[in-house]
Amino acid sequence: MTQDTLPATAEAASTAPAGAARWWRDAVIYQVYVRSFADSGGDGVGDLPGVRSRLPYLAELGVDALWITPFYVSPMADFGYDVADHRDVDPLFGTIADVRALVAGAHALGLRVIVDVVPNHTSDRHAWFEAARAAAPGSAERARYIVRDGRGPDGSLPPNDWESVFGGPAWTRLPDGQWYLHLFASGQPDLNWENAEVHAEFEGILRFWLDLGVDGFRVDVAHGMAKAPGLPDVGRAGQAEMLGTAALPYFDQDAVHDVHRAWRRLLDSYGGERIGVAEAWAPTPERIAAYTRPDELHQAFNFHYLTAPWEASALRDVVEESLRTAEAVGAPATWVLSNHDVKRHVTRYGGGERGLRRARAAALLTLALPGSAYVYQGEELGLPEVLDLPAEFLRDPQHLRGDGTGRDGCRVPLPWEGDEPPFGFGAGAAPWLPIPAGWRDLTVAAQSADPGSTLALYREALRIRREHPALGDGRLRWLPGPPGTLLFVREAEGGSGGEGRLLGCAVNASGRPVRVPAPGSPLLASGPVRADGGHVELPPDTALWWDA
Repeated sequence: MTQDTLPATAEAASTAPAGAARWWRDAVIYQVYVRSFADSGGDGVGDLPGVRSRLPYLAELGVDALWITPFYVSPMADFGYDVADHRDVDPLFGTIADVRALVAGAHALGLRVIVDVVPNHTSDRHAWFEAARAAAPGSAERARYIVRDGRGPDGSLPPNDWESVFGGPAWTRLPDGQWYLHLFASGQPDLNWENAEVHAEFEGILRFWLDLGVDGFRVDVAHGMAKAPGLPDVGRAGQAEMLGTAALPYFDQDAVHDVHRAWRRLLDSYGGERIGVAEAWAPTPERIAAYTRPDELHQAFNFHYLTAPWEASALRDVVEESLRTAEAVGAPATWVLSNHDVKRHVTRYGGGERGLRRARAAALLTLALPGSAYVYQGEELGLPEVLDLPAEFLRDPQHLRGDGTGRDGCRVPLPWEGDEPPFGFGAGAAPWLPIPAGWRDLTVAAQSADPGSTLALYREALRIRREHPALGDGRLRWLPGPPGTLLFVREAEGGSGGEGRLLGCAVNASGRPVRVPAPGSPLLASGPVRADGGHVELPPDTALWWDA
């Protein structure tokens, strides 16, 4: 594997921006889907120099960190989540020098950098798997992966009934008759985490990037490395629909936490508050919270919040449950509305003007909640899902399911400026996914000139969040309100210099105007509101912050 020369000591001084310890407890982290952020090379694909060129935009937006999706050497069967070399950069995205420059540039602007690590599987082009394919059954090379004999008299049936998340069986047969497990695409064979060599390899991978200066890792499929002993059948079809709602023998097994404990010890051995973030799907919030116990990872994505409908009682239930389970393990809650794997929430909330109105209100709700928040690139522009991509552009392997849940529509490149596609995304080849011509009013440049734009709303909300002592980490107190609404206050706690200062948040998720108490000074609203003697008239699908 290609390696750049890096210092080996875990005690190397961090170059991360200065700031209070435990920065991650209330950080706003911006997800960069590198293929679709900014193209500096003119080949139609976003890259690391492109990300670096747009760092001032992220600093001006007001986020605390950026999480960058995989840029490692890969055949791109799953757009980089099929890694062939974990210690080098795919030429499509740049070089190791570009990573160094990006990290240094981000730190100079006060931004931290989190990168993906993909430990559940490798690419089938990885040197390890190529060796396993060529080796004999029972060899040390095959022991790094989950390889088994088949069932039936001639071994022609898969070892069990496990299904790929992308559809079809989770097993593919090798030329000599054995089968290998791949819980995702067939080009993503699962590693065997009962093998000590696998543990040692990933410790080296983490050290490589930590020594380069990254501030942490988002752990892809953090629930997936451990499999139930004996690899038992699930006993039913449609297993992808069970993800995050039911127990499965290949996900969220208790033994996976041993891996995360070891990684936490490694992260803690470095200076600068380096963190681990779990992308973990589990049936209950309690099972998710286990990934953030004090000796495990620092955060876990809150997919129960992401999947909640736009309905006040459902939102309140998931907020209360999330806060309760996070507090039980001493971790911050996290809040996310969209990412590169799900339909954009403007569209999930109904699309069009109504969906955008709800998305703007959801932004104020999310940024007012205690804990850390994630912003997926383009949500600050109010981008909708692109639902009418031509068939020749649909390359997401998840389309193999055949249920219309492919992820291409949420990965369309960002519109930066101008009146015609590609809207400043890059000069040269057309973008890898076409940008709708109708996005001309949604570009960064167009919205920067409009004080009523969604971008202006995010910039102001993030400014207030940074400056108001009641926001960020801490507690929430609910207030009574009309049906269909959420009302709560946040109170500044000790040590902030603003002890006792309150910020109120009101969200009208109903279909009718409501009158809510808002004693104090309005700070920010997601849409037009009318204040009247300590009360505010909130239109449908509107949120308000006030300084109490």
